[in-house]
Amino acid sequence: MRYWLMKSEPGTYSIEDLERDGVTGWEGVRNYQARNFMRDEMHLGDRVLFYHSNAKPPGIVGLAEVCREGYPDETQWDESSSYFDPKATQEKPIWWRVDVKFMKKFPEILSLDTLKQDPHFEGMLVIQRGARLSVQPVDKRHYQAVLQHFTK
Repeated sequence: MRYWLMKSEPGTYSIEDLERDGVTGWEGVRNYQARNFMRDEMHLGDRVLFYHSNAKPPGIVGLAEVCREGYPDETQWDESSSYFDPKATQEKPIWWRVDVKFMKKFPEILSLDTLKQDPHFEGMLVIQRGARLSVQPVDKRHYQAVLQHFTK
C-alpha cells in the first residue's frame, strides 16, 4: 500500500462533496508528473490525504482511498470542458485519472502552517517550497502522523 496527498480547491470539489458522492473520478490533472503517479503508481487500496488548496487556511481535511486504478480522463476529449486537450486522441490519451472513495472527514483542518511547525511532518513534500503538485506521494510515517494528530 502507498500513501498520497491529493489537492482540490474546496470551491471546485471539497471533502464534503466527496462525502456526499461517495466516489469520484479525479479529473482535470494537467501536470505530467501527477499524471504519471495516477497512471503508473496508484493502486487499489492506496490511502489518500484529501487536501484543500487555495483555502483559508489550506490543509488536510480528510481521508480517501483509491478504488479504481488509472484510466484515461475523458475530459481531455470534451471540447466544452476547460480540461480539453486538442492533442489528445482516443488512441493515444495523454491525461489519466483514478477514482477515489470517501473514508473520513476530519473534525477540523490540519493546516499547512501546523504541518510546517510540527517536527513529525519534517520532509513532507507538501510543506516544501515550490512543491505544487496536485497529486504527490506521502511517506507512511507522515500519513501515520496525520492520523495520530487526530487521535490525541
